[in-house]
Amino acid sequence: MDARLNYFDSPTAGKALKHFMSAGKALKESPLSATTQELVALRVSQINGCAVCTDMHTKEAAAAGETAVRLHLVAVWREATVFTEAERVALELAEQGTRVADAADGVSDEVWARAAQHYDEDQLTALVILVSFMNTVTRLNIITRQPAGDYEVGQFH
Repeated sequence: MDARLNYFDSPTAGKALKHFMSAGKALKESPLSATTQELVALRVSQINGCAVCTDMHTKEAAAAGETAVRLHLVAVWREATVFTEAERVALELAEQGTRVADAADGVSDEVWARAAQHYDEDQLTALVILVSFMNTVTRLNIITRQPAGDYEVGQFH
């Protein structure tokens, strides 16, 4: 499968994505745990069907010490017992924030209140920005049919 566009060869993409990807770097430095960030990024990638993001975040999470069992169970986190309550609410917020077309109200008050029990305001801010960031990245990759499988850990950091 060949990509429709090569972002690395495009002067426009180079200018725009340089600034956009700096937001991703800022998120990595936020107080939201790296584990939660990778689980959320992976779940948004799965929901949106972004193969290259799923490849990237699975590999990044594994390199950071995430277990294969937890990675395999992210897609079915509701039925899995391997996630903390904080991780579960982060995944639920990510799902509701990603599936806004399916749920006109977006993130429910109940989910937001549960998230606020586990995360402070700065962490919640990082979580919201991460969900939004990942939804944008997945769309950039899906629209241009970016292929998956060749990502190497740390490639974009």
